[in-house]
This record gives sequence, structure tokens and C-alpha cells, in this order.
Amino acid sequence: MAAYGLYTHIASNKFRSMVLLAGLFMLFYVVVFAGALVAEVVLDSDQTVNYYLAAAAHDLVMAFPYATGAAALWIVIAYFFHQSIIDAVTGGEDVTRQQQPRLYNLLENLCISRGIPMPKLKVMESDALNAFATGLNQRQYAVTVTSGLLNALNDQEIEAVLGHELTHIRNGDVQMMVVAVIIAGVVGFFGELFFRSFTNFGYYGGGGSWSSSRSSSSSSDGDRKSSGGGAIVVIILAVALIALAWLLSQLVKLALSRSRELLADAGSVELTKNPDAMISALRKIENRGELPGATSAVMELCVDNPREGFADLFATHPSVDSRVLALVKYAGGHDPGPLALPSDAPDAPDDQAPPADGKAPPPLPSGPWSDARNPAGASQGASHAPSHAPWGDPPPGPWGRH
Repeated sequence: MAAYGLYTHIASNKFRSMVLLAGLFMLFYVVVFAGALVAEVVLDSDQTVNYYLAAAAHDLVMAFPYATGAAALWIVIAYFFHQSIIDAVTGGEDVTRQQQPRLYNLLENLCISRGIPMPKLKVMESDALNAFATGLNQRQYAVTVTSGLLNALNDQEIEAVLGHELTHIRNGDVQMMVVAVIIAGVVGFFGELFFRSFTNFGYYGGGGSWSSSRSSSSSSDGDRKSSGGGAIVVIILAVALIALAWLLSQLVKLALSRSRELLADAGSVELTKNPDAMISALRKIENRGELPGATSAVMELCVDNPREGFADLFATHPSVDSRVLALVKYAGGHDPGPLALPSDAPDAPDDQAPPADGKAPPPLPSGPWSDARNPAGASQGASHAPSHAPWGDPPPGPWGRH
């Protein structure tokens, strides 16, 4: 599906996201198949590889409705309680116009100008500079902003950040990302469950039976010997499938996140008509958005995620430089470069700190080449008074300096 403008890019991105989300859900059944392989080996460790594969496929067909029901139940629970879980992790609290008139008015004006229903507004107490949107339906939509962001950004920059989050809501990014996080969590949870169950049973419950089966097979015919190796091959295959499913689920989830940040930046510029505000907001937020105690799932929803992946393979967001470059190239913005904040100023050195008792240090004795009353300003005072040192320049005469 070719894309030539902002809205066709949004539509194309939605189509690709739905395909990726369907593939992400299929990974759940890969984990179930791997669990069936492990279960068959635990029940009977003296069969061939083909037997285990056929038995696991049959188990997958039988367990399909139960596995689907379990995944659906997980999604339903997250549908109703995900906002409460995020608020418990981040400490976000609802605010009203009376509590945050500046922030409330900025969000309300944006919503009115585009006919967008206003989401809930939340503020979390943190020095970090970040914001994120959550919710799966109109009643749940919420935009959370940190107090550090409110203190560091001006009104135009805050408006740009709010427009970024509103664009995520308009484009359906919030629902897509929440569902992706939920499904990836299901894959990771059941993969870890199967792995731990197998290791605990294998080492503490079934280890003796495996060794006895190997000893008995060694004393029997060659077919029994070859079948004993089938269990090891199947276990390695099951572990590889679980690891591959987890890895792919993370990559799909991160691909969904990265592909939507650039569109949200463009949507913010469309709402505010101010690309420079979005650029300066990104420059101020850059490397200052770490939310203490927040899980990776929460950080993936934020404007910027400073947590870096291995060689950017697991990076959830494009770099700030690439996002700014896109705004400069396609929106006509101007990049001021990395911006320093007052909070970044270094502390005064210890030798310049005032004394603990509050008393000023005694004056230094005067010497022939310095003025002890103002040693640091001697060079400044030289331009206003002639030097009277023994080897100083003579005073100027009536025709200037000799």
C-alpha cells in the first residue's frame, strides 16, 4: 500500500500494524506448541522425534480453544484494569482545571480546535521530562504529564507535547500499543511458565526417571538407544521455540512503537502549526525522560524512551536526532541543537562555598604588587588607576604614554 501524504501514511501504518499484531498473536500458539512438546517428553522420554512432533500437534489442536480463552481472559482483565495498574506504577493522579489551569486550558484548546473529545488529564510527581497517553476506549483515554515537564517547558512546547499524545489517541496508536504489550506479556508469561515448570520437574521430579530410562535403553537394542536421543532433541527444539517466540514478540512490539512516533510528531505539528515548538520540546526532553520505577511497558508509551537497546535493535523510539531531522526536512522547522536547562547547571565548587559559621574570611595583607582588598579584580582596576608598583609603567604625560 503506497503512501504519499500524512493520512495515507497513517492508513498504511494501521494496515501493517494489524498484520504485525496478528502475527504477534500467532506467537502465542507457538509457545503453546512448545509447551506441548515439553509435556510429551515429561510423560514419555523414550520416543522418537517424529512421535513427539505429531503428539504435540494433536495436543495443540485439543488445547486451542482453552489457550484462546486464556489469552482472551488476559486481554479482558487488562482492558478493564490496565489504567489502574499504570497509575499504581507511575503515581499519576487526575487533575482539574482548578488544580492545573495552565495545562488544562492548553489541552482543552487543542481538543476544541480539532473537535476531539477531551481525554482525562493526569500529572505525576517526577523530575523527569516525559508524557504518555493510555486507554482503550473513549471513557478510558488519559494523557499523563510529569511535573518536571511542566516546570521545564514553555506553553508552546507543552502544547506540542499534548498534540503528540492526542495524535496517538486519534490514530488508534494507544489501543494498538496496549494490546501489543498485553499479547507480548502473554507470550513472555507462558513461555517462562513452561520453562520453569519443565526445569523444576526435570531436575527435581523427573531426573531419576530420565537417567533410569537411559540406562535401560543402553542395555536394550539399538532402536531404544536412538529413541533416547529424541527427547533431548525435542527439549532443545522447545526451548528454541520459546526463546524465538519471545524475541519476535519483542521485535514486533518495538516495531509497532517506532513506526508511530514519527507520525505522532507530524500530527502534533498539524494540530499546533508550530514545528519549532515540537523540535525544542524534543531537545529539552532528550535524555531527561527516565521515569524511576516505571516498567519497560510504560516507557514504550512515552514521548521519549531514553533506555537504549542493543545496537538500537530493541530501541522503542527513533532517536531524537532522526525525529528532529524529519521535522526540519518535512515541516520546515529549525533545529537549535541540544538544549541545556537550568537544572543541568553544575554545583558551585567547594572552595567558593560560604563558610559554615557564616563569618567572612579575614582580609589578606597587602603587598607591593597586589591589592589585598580586591585581588581578583586587580586586572579590572588597572584600567581605572595607574599602577604604582616599583616596576610599573610610568604615569602618562601631557602627550600620552611614553
